Amino acid sequence: MILIIGASGGIGKFLFEKYKSIDSQVIGTYNSSSSNVVELSKVDVTNFDQVFNWIETNKTSLNNITLINCAGISYNSFAHKSDPEKWKKVIEVNLIGSFNTIRVVLPIMREQNFGRIINFSSVVASKGTAGTSAYSASKSALWGMAKSLAQENASKNITINNINLGYSELGMIEQVPEAFLNTLIQQIPAKKLCDSTDIFRTVEYLRECNYTNGSSIDINGGLI
Repeated sequence: MILIIGASGGIGKFLFEKYKSIDSQVIGTYNSSSSNVVELSKVDVTNFDQVFNWIETNKTSLNNITLINCAGISYNSFAHKSDPEKWKKVIEVNLIGSFNTIRVVLPIMREQNFGRIINFSSVVASKGTAGTSAYSASKSALWGMAKSLAQENASKNITINNINLGYSELGMIEQVPEAFLNTLIQQIPAKKLCDSTDIFRTVEYLRECNYTNGSSIDINGGLI
């Protein structure tokens, strides 16, 4: 069973539809956007009880779980001008929300002696970009969390890895003003945005490989 957190938009929606198209068992969540897809449930990942109840509702069908954490928000502001509450909200969704979903499914994975956890991090966390301190902090924190959780769960055939995504055709690229998009693309050595197919291939690699664990894989077209 594939669980996609944040499956109603961007990368999460693409992966959900891709797995549905190849007849995989997949369910997911949405929150800020709307959805009438029967396999998607409205869940606020920052609320542990909501996450727990969603998993409990579907528990009997959860076998050989792959958890893909795609839910995320951004907040752009120079730190000295930032709104502390908006800054904290990014941490709550991107980091604590990811931990909440992991925390709920880990006992099931450990009981079944199998699990794949894939978090979406970002090139921004390593590149350093002005105005993205909240987003960068939330995404780089996933790296340390993955390493610790790998130590705790590798003996149970559970892997947890991150995909450090550069600028892709999906997701938050729509927030980049058109005037800056071409300039941004020229900064990428590959001179193009990441194709959605490469995202899917990387997810599949992490699902199939049982020895890649606690790692972060860059998909960035050479951007550093």
